[in-house]
Amino acid sequence: MKLGVNLSFAIKRWIEPAALADVVAEKLGVTYVQYTWDLVDPWWPAATRDRLARAQADALRRAGCVIESTFGGLASYTYNHFLSPDEDLRRLGHEHLKRAIDMTAAMGVPAAGMPFGSYSAADALDPARREDLLKIAEEMWIDLAEYACSQGLAELLVEPVPVGTEFPTWAADAARLMTDLDGRTAIPVRLVVDWGHALYEPLFGKEADMDLWARTCGSWIRAHHIQQTDGQLDRHWSFTREGVVTPRRLRDHWDRWGLTDQTYFAEIIYPFETPDEIVLDDMIAGMTRLRAAAAA
Repeated sequence: MKLGVNLSFAIKRWIEPAALADVVAEKLGVTYVQYTWDLVDPWWPAATRDRLARAQADALRRAGCVIESTFGGLASYTYNHFLSPDEDLRRLGHEHLKRAIDMTAAMGVPAAGMPFGSYSAADALDPARREDLLKIAEEMWIDLAEYACSQGLAELLVEPVPVGTEFPTWAADAARLMTDLDGRTAIPVRLVVDWGHALYEPLFGKEADMDLWARTCGSWIRAHHIQQTDGQLDRHWSFTREGVVTPRRLRDHWDRWGLTDQTYFAEIIYPFETPDEIVLDDMIAGMTRLRAAAAA
């Protein structure tokens, strides 16, 4: 089992390069990292943005970490981006990912990604409008894949989400998007599947099933976000909590599907008011449980 960590747990807390590297490499014992744009905003002035992100990336590498990708976080997810009802908003979504690609290239990281986009409440109920916006969004991603290739990136990533007014949501949606883009992009566009999203029972019912995702999208899945959840909301709890995503379940899925390099990134999000020492102790305990399952 290949374990990594998304740096979402560290935002607002361990942002100094040396402190971040110490927590990830020494205290958590993690090698594989997914960098979150919540640490450094792609919209900040490029020179300052790249200096700050590069310093964190360099510190992580000196500590022995491998940064596999950068990814949109809470701040980025707030906006509709490529599926916005307004053309200017869609162009801003394009610019948002373009700037993130620039930052990722400056960090020397080979992949960047984010959720695809959100329809407005009205557009979500209009099948023809949904289809028109999807085609526009796909063309924008094709353009950005070419740009990312020119900047030295090897891959772009999309995360399906558990909200019916967004895209992709269902496994079939994700497969449709991958099929639409395959062969049309300068570099591959692949999926990051979040277990807490895929197992959201109020939306998916009997299709809240990771085996369904593996059967439907397995060849396109580059990585997973793992989190503890009760299946009733997108919890992003750590693995010190009880829930439906046990370390044993993660191990069994890995073995059953013969996975080898699809990194399991623990994406744990704490309330901002949680004391730093509680966050750190909880992360250490949760990653210890995951490592035990990985070694079994």
